[in-house]
Amino acid sequence: MKRILTLFLCFCLLLPALGGCGAAAPRGDGKPRVIATIFPLCDWLREIAGDRAQITLLLDNGVDLHSYQPRAKDVAEITACDLLVYVGGESDEWIGRALAAAGNKKPQTVPLLDALGDAAKEEETAEGMQSSGEEEEEETEYDEHIWLSLRNAAALCRVLADRLAALDPEGESFYRANADAYIEKLNGLDGAYRAAAAGAKTKTLLFADRFPFRYLTDDYGLSYFAAFSGCSAETEASFETVIFLAKKTDELFLPAILQIETSDGSLARTVRENTKTKDQKILTLNSLQSVTAEDVKNGATYLSLMEENLAVLKTALGSEEKAR
Repeated sequence: MKRILTLFLCFCLLLPALGGCGAAAPRGDGKPRVIATIFPLCDWLREIAGDRAQITLLLDNGVDLHSYQPRAKDVAEITACDLLVYVGGESDEWIGRALAAAGNKKPQTVPLLDALGDAAKEEETAEGMQSSGEEEEEETEYDEHIWLSLRNAAALCRVLADRLAALDPEGESFYRANADAYIEKLNGLDGAYRAAAAGAKTKTLLFADRFPFRYLTDDYGLSYFAAFSGCSAETEASFETVIFLAKKTDELFLPAILQIETSDGSLARTVRENTKTKDQKILTLNSLQSVTAEDVKNGATYLSLMEENLAVLKTALGSEEKAR
């Protein structure tokens, strides 16, 4: 996602003043100040850090990672914190520029795509997926939706515990014990997903929407068809795309057409109307990209949302263990 030069120049001009203001903010109780750009990362950190660190969610108003436009306030906050945790994909390019413009006053950083190493997956265009029409980039682009794999989550929580311990050595045993307990829960839910996939009547998911779930489908040996890639800005599907998805639904006798939480449902309904039976369920799988501070206040957690996704998947896959 490309950021316009004017916006970057504004950051460069604003950062010296804002950085000084942020640096002067009182630390109060002396807790490490940690900022996570998106909800899943923030929730992992809260589970590991407990009350030993001050954890802040940057994108707390439900703004999608791919369409986020940083404010001067956000830039000031990240340059004044102790640790910045972010995905590190194309949508986060603004962070590198902001940190470069901040000079010597910058936090430690954890770009999680880098931390994944060889487990990071390149973006792909699946059969029938509508192209954005943009020219292909020369450099490799990686799928940013790393948090939608419970296995990635477990591995990255180890990384986060290490980084928190380095920042706060006195809390090392606390961070590691919390990470161990949380990873056990992640592994338990991963086992439930594996069981659902093993008992599935179909191994294919069909999305009349963007598809940010490649890490999840790869974990459980599932295939997929989708209208758009996970990072696509497209919202209008072509006639060819609609017909392709409808035919696949018919050919594979799929019981459901999926969409993500930001969809208005119109494309899914159009695909269904072009199938033979016109009776498929339209289900929503949560990509966890639009969770708000209010959702968190009302009890939303990474685990609770991934548990809800499991129930949806059981229905979409025709799993023997029926969703509630």
